[in-house]
Amino acid sequence: MKIIVKNKSDVPIYEQIETQIKQQILEGKVQEDEQMPSIRQLARDLKISVITTTRVYNDLAEEGFIVSVAGKGYYVAPRNNDLLRERMLCEMEEGLEKAVRNGRNAGLTDDEIVAVLRRFMEES
Repeated sequence: MKIIVKNKSDVPIYEQIETQIKQQILEGKVQEDEQMPSIRQLARDLKISVITTTRVYNDLAEEGFIVSVAGKGYYVAPRNNDLLRERMLCEMEEGLEKAVRNGRNAGLTDDEIVAVLRRFMEES
C-alpha cells in the first residue's frame, strides 16, 4: 500500500491517509480480507504519530472500509459496493458544494466554475 503524506497541505494528515486508503480499497489495489499494516507500523512507515494512525483506522472501521479482528489486527472489510459508492458520492457532493460556494464567493461565473472542474478532471 502506497501512501503519500504532504506536510504542507491544507488537508489534515489523517484525512490525506484516509482518502488514499479508501481510494486504494475502492480501486481494488488493496483486496478484501487483506491485512492492513499495524497501527504502529503505519505510523513508523509514514513518520507520523500513533494517535494519527489510530484515528485513521477508527474512522475507516466506522465507515465500513476495514474491520478489527481481536488479537490479529485490521483487515479490509468485505466490499459492500453500494454502501461504499453511496458514501463516496456523499463526500464528493460535499466537496463540490464547497468548491462551488468558494467559486461564487470569488466572483466566478457558473461557466468558469465548470471549466475549472473540467481542467481538474483532465489533470487527475
